[in-house]
Amino acid sequence: MKIGATQLAMFRMALRGVLMHKLRSLLTVLGLVFGVASVIVMLAVGEGASRQAQLQIEALGVNNVIVRSKKPTSDSSDVNFRSFEQSYGLTYDDLRRVTETISSAIKVTPLREFPQEVRYGAASLDARLVGVHPSYFDTNRLEVARGRFLEPADLDNRANVCVIGEQIATDVFRGQSPLGKSLQVGNQHFFRIVGVQAYKTPSAGAGSSLAAQDLNRDVVIPLTTDRSRIGDVIEKIEQGSFSRQRLELSQITIQVKDRFQVKSTAAALNGLLAKFHPREDYAITIPLDLLEQAQATQRIFNFVLGATAAISLLVGGIGIMNIMLATVSERTREIGIRRALGAKQGDIILQFLIETASLSLFGTGIGVLVGLGAPRLVTYLSGTETIVTAWSIMVAALVSLTVGIVFGIYPARQAARLDPIEALRRA
Repeated sequence: MKIGATQLAMFRMALRGVLMHKLRSLLTVLGLVFGVASVIVMLAVGEGASRQAQLQIEALGVNNVIVRSKKPTSDSSDVNFRSFEQSYGLTYDDLRRVTETISSAIKVTPLREFPQEVRYGAASLDARLVGVHPSYFDTNRLEVARGRFLEPADLDNRANVCVIGEQIATDVFRGQSPLGKSLQVGNQHFFRIVGVQAYKTPSAGAGSSLAAQDLNRDVVIPLTTDRSRIGDVIEKIEQGSFSRQRLELSQITIQVKDRFQVKSTAAALNGLLAKFHPREDYAITIPLDLLEQAQATQRIFNFVLGATAAISLLVGGIGIMNIMLATVSERTREIGIRRALGAKQGDIILQFLIETASLSLFGTGIGVLVGLGAPRLVTYLSGTETIVTAWSIMVAALVSLTVGIVFGIYPARQAARLDPIEALRRA
């Protein structure tokens, strides 16, 4: 009981020493405040940026393998000089081979796309005409806002219908319901609108073969309709030049049941296509690989950001050491009197460590509060997503407390080593 009372008295004395110079104590802990807050904020910004990238990759499907047509390096071997037609990329034969050969595939979704201008009345918009199978919507995790998606019957009947993106519905129809209306695509094609896709955040380019995509500007039609009405050959007339390109399929997405089969499926797919595409006019992208790379990059990025911000914690620790050394010099007489009255070195060390810990705890607490509020301000001002994680708060607080106490040990030992007689004489 006596020991507890003594320690309580020492604790009160230490707090009294801290509160005696309020402004100086506040200025002392500012280094820790800014250090803790900067660690939390920088890690929150890094976590938010990484999360956005990972969500875009996950939207591609971590159980998917994506193979896209790629225009080979221009040479004379792929051009028919009679028709001036260049042929490259994936074919319907490839789709049949993949469906029949890749046993791990549970869903194979073909896609063909090319840019087109869409028009309704006087309103027009540059869009993308996309021919698909009905499984396309599930594979890409799309939701319907109005109407319906394409159905197997539309594919079988080569139905003259389409599903449009949210931006087309907003910019072209301007408040009118687009359902049931005919949308002009290009100069001569009309499609009846049966559904509108829900808004989906545009994605940045991912991998060597995936360009940035904005699905909100898509006009999605059955692939059979696309082939019967548009054909496999695309003609382009630009600035007096004329070109014909035969492109049967732009992309094939293979979905497997288990993510552990993704890489082996990609290897089997590459081996299958390489036999029929000696010019390597295709590229395979594995979203799972991209996700793993993004996660690895995030860990490195967080480490760099955290280490950079942690420098301010060291500065804060040095500030505490500096003020505690000054405190030892100011209280030399007090230390000498306490030693002369029988106080041990351990008692002096404990008193100064309590003062140091109080400063560290105070600075850490304020730093955590600032760190929790600052990311919201960053999001509000810049629009950048920030995510504050529990582990970043714990790491910042733990490092701050450790730095503060460690840097206070030296001044405490210096105070404890003072000779009582010398201390009274110097005072």
